[in-house]
Amino acid sequence: MVAVDVVLARLLALHPKRIDLSLDRMWCLLGRLGHPERRLPPVIHVAGTNGKGSTVAFLRAILEAAGFGVHVYTSPHLVRFNERVRLARLGGSVLVEDDELADALATCERLNAGDPITFFEITTAAAFLLFARNPADVLLLEVGLGGRLDATNVVDCALATVITSVSHDHHEFLGDTIELIAAEKSGILKRGVPAIIAPQSQQALTVIERHAERLRTPLRIGGKHWRATPDRDRMVFRDGNGIMELPAPRLVGRHQLDNAGTAIATLRCIHALRIPDTAIEQGLTSVEWPARMQRLARGRLVELAPEGAELWLDGGHNPDGGLAVANALADLDRRVSRPLILVVGMLANKDCQGFLMNFAGLTRTVIAVTVRQDTALPSEEIAHIARGIGISAETRDSIAEAIAAITALGLDPAPRILITGSLYLAGEVLAANGLPST
Repeated sequence: MVAVDVVLARLLALHPKRIDLSLDRMWCLLGRLGHPERRLPPVIHVAGTNGKGSTVAFLRAILEAAGFGVHVYTSPHLVRFNERVRLARLGGSVLVEDDELADALATCERLNAGDPITFFEITTAAAFLLFARNPADVLLLEVGLGGRLDATNVVDCALATVITSVSHDHHEFLGDTIELIAAEKSGILKRGVPAIIAPQSQQALTVIERHAERLRTPLRIGGKHWRATPDRDRMVFRDGNGIMELPAPRLVGRHQLDNAGTAIATLRCIHALRIPDTAIEQGLTSVEWPARMQRLARGRLVELAPEGAELWLDGGHNPDGGLAVANALADLDRRVSRPLILVVGMLANKDCQGFLMNFAGLTRTVIAVTVRQDTALPSEEIAHIARGIGISAETRDSIAEAIAAITALGLDPAPRILITGSLYLAGEVLAANGLPST
């Protein structure tokens, strides 16, 4: 059996661009594969700028607590490509095994016959092949980029579609206004299929509503048809079917209330699934989603940190994602106050200044590192941007060196350390820490 990494390396060379939004190549390959997209389990299709991965995690946790078999497709991965494909199994979904993944990838490579196709397109086709070969009750399908021309948008029916928070990101592909980005996300809406919309800006919501009206898509809008609000250390969910008093989500941050609420609203509008309240409660408290305000409690990097320090990891990389993380940190500080140090690495196509502005006045200093990607923003540039908005900053060559520098500061009380700015950086951290990412 050919190793997964060997096949993936070959697939990267099939198209000169990493991203080239189109469905033509995808349709061609799916036809050669016998159209596995027509043999998928019932789909819940999820798009959005921020929160779609967390919302999928809540959906999976609740559905599995209710006893359903769930396939899951997400991207990008953090440490291993296998993280993108979870297959339903008795007792809960598992990451696809290397041999099964390698077989599906090799089949797609052979039938594609060297034609130009992007990495995401051909690997998505392989995922569809895997999902069609394995039985499940539901497939949670996360959009890779945008929606309208995303490789996942070849499914012509669904149980529901979901649009999480829409904000600025990937301007070079989706447009430079909220309206243009929302139009791309709205491309996953399907005629007559209910769409659950997370709380949105009015600019985004107006576009989504216009698309829904044209398709006669029934909408369930956060803040209008349903609400998820905090109540002390619990969560209250309200919709047209009544009020639910629930435990607080396990995922940290007030933004996770909206993500949890979006998941609950979705499942409550799919009457065929009949999700009991006990499964919703269990899902909220058992959910896991790495690198989203994740507390690292053990591992090699944790051992380098100052004694008593908190080490947190979040893959947020755009201004709105940074705001959500900053709010979560502010909430933590109100409970237990500690000096905050940020370790930041970002890609060059991200709004570094807009991201860091959220932490001005909140963090003591930024230690910048360079992400191990060709498109990385150099650590010196990150530090320069931080200083330009009034945040003390320095650079280090690695995450381990950054944490060692924080330890050398001898802060009292021990600091709260957040590593953030990129999911690629988060993957490096999880690998360096030496523990599984899922």
